[in-house]
Amino acid sequence: MTAGASYTEATTGYWQDLTPDIPARFSATAPHRFGYPVTLPCGRILVLPLRQLPDGDHAVASLIANQASHLVVATLADHMATQARSFDAEIIVGLPTLGLAFASLVAERLGQPRYVPLGYSRKFWYDDALSEPVTSITSPEAGKRLRLDPNLLPLLEGRRVVMVDDAISTGTTAIAAARLLQKIGADIAGMVVAMKQTNRWQASTAALPVRAVYGCPLFQRSEAGWIPLTETQPAIP
Repeated sequence: MTAGASYTEATTGYWQDLTPDIPARFSATAPHRFGYPVTLPCGRILVLPLRQLPDGDHAVASLIANQASHLVVATLADHMATQARSFDAEIIVGLPTLGLAFASLVAERLGQPRYVPLGYSRKFWYDDALSEPVTSITSPEAGKRLRLDPNLLPLLEGRRVVMVDDAISTGTTAIAAARLLQKIGADIAGMVVAMKQTNRWQASTAALPVRAVYGCPLFQRSEAGWIPLTETQPAIP
């Protein structure tokens, strides 16, 4: 790229629309500048902003579900429910924070009356035994723990569950959630996400079936924009 050009921009206008075709300012082929278009199973296009990683040489396509329009979230939840249905689970478990934007909608579409949310904040009645340490690509700080409200234990013990999150990237959150659920005796059928963000997570979650609506590769900096690294493209679903 030219000096000072990152080919990234403010994300205010992203995640708001689905279009029948790729908008004119974005390219269907590399190099990509600012946004990366993905095609959903319904055929509509969602353009994702490209975020430069701290190393400066790579970028990822991003989804921030709680900043997305109702249309985009609802459409992704429709497709996620289709994937979740094949797991034939009794209850959905939502992973924090952005997975909670989808979990209730997926559960509703499966005809389930409720879902079980995991969280990061510790209420005074929580039991530390019902927690697992976790980090993520966007929240790398140490000390964060994934937690379950003890009152929700009867909804999970001995039941077949599907975990729901917005994305899977490194797999650390998924692994922590799986450890927690297995510790309390839940039967994990699989995991459903809106986005598989590269395939970095696959080595650490090989035993966990993961399905997604779409997948995005890792991008390498070039003078003209961001080049997808094809070897990092995850398989879909």
